[in-house]
Amino acid sequence: MAYTTINKSSLYQNTVLYTGDGNNGNNITGVGFQSDLVWLKNRSTATYEQHLMNVLQGFGTGSTNTPNLSSNNDSAEYDRNIFSSTGVTADGFDLNNYSDTNNTSQNYAAWNWKAAGTTSVPSGGSITPSAVSINTTSGFGIYKYAGVSGTGTIAHGLGVAPEFVIVKDILAARSWCVYHSKNTTAPATDYLNLNTTAATTDNDNRWQDTKPTSTLISVGDYETNESGSHEFIMYAFAPIAGYSKFGGYTGNSNADGTFVYTGFKPSWVMLKRTDSTSNWTVYDNKRLGYNVDNNGILANTSDAEYTDDRIDLLSNGFKLRANHAEVNTGSYIYMAFGQPIISNSGVVATAR
Repeated sequence: MAYTTINKSSLYQNTVLYTGDGNNGNNITGVGFQSDLVWLKNRSTATYEQHLMNVLQGFGTGSTNTPNLSSNNDSAEYDRNIFSSTGVTADGFDLNNYSDTNNTSQNYAAWNWKAAGTTSVPSGGSITPSAVSINTTSGFGIYKYAGVSGTGTIAHGLGVAPEFVIVKDILAARSWCVYHSKNTTAPATDYLNLNTTAATTDNDNRWQDTKPTSTLISVGDYETNESGSHEFIMYAFAPIAGYSKFGGYTGNSNADGTFVYTGFKPSWVMLKRTDSTSNWTVYDNKRLGYNVDNNGILANTSDAEYTDDRIDLLSNGFKLRANHAEVNTGSYIYMAFGQPIISNSGVVATAR
């Protein structure tokens, strides 16, 4: 069977760049699918928040009813007039004149993921989500659930153990809690917080000291689950050969930096140092998008993008190009998405 490498933008993950116009009805196109997770960031000016919105919280349309969360703080969800009455479309989204996401002449990055495989809630966990959006082909699930007393499990329905999980309490000020399969040798005992620079914390009350299985994700009794007025959004990612990988590497403290093999051409990469304080850094193939000039955005701050040359995105992985603490001097985790291998009959990417 012959396989062809194609641009993944028509499949499940894509970056779109746009310029704000300060008006209601700024129509952004080119995503290639209807997004289930939209992450917007101002590239030009500091102080503007990160904005993450998903289909389960509701994209909302109109003046003040787009529930969103910011990866650079621990705030509960809040409503902003981000989308116009048209909202999220089959190929993009339509913006209102909210300054964080549509300021006149400001440049923005929009990172998009598609789930939209099934909305049927899987059975088997002790906590039953109120809503889900799960795609086994792309290895991505979104889950909304109410917290319970003590610990619990959630059936994820991906068919393979997730290797990257992010949870946020949407009703209370709680940090974004992150599980990564390469975060130390005992990742289920440890956790990271997306909204901070903190190094790995060793504490089993986030994931019950239990790795995700092919059916269940275990949650603890704080930041991932809590009784009372607490409701959570979970993003779970399972690896898909040729499309996504969630791994780790050790920096070599050299300008001729470590090479990380992914098995595909990365188009979106997020890095985090685990053994010391460090920012979460996002790179993609659209902001300049050529070597040696891939700009970074810090996911845990409101800063504008920076222009230091720290990474090359290559045909089969990425290579660090700087002796810099945020990318190449210690122990790191990453999540990467890229161009899948497909045949005429469809995607031939299989979970590992």
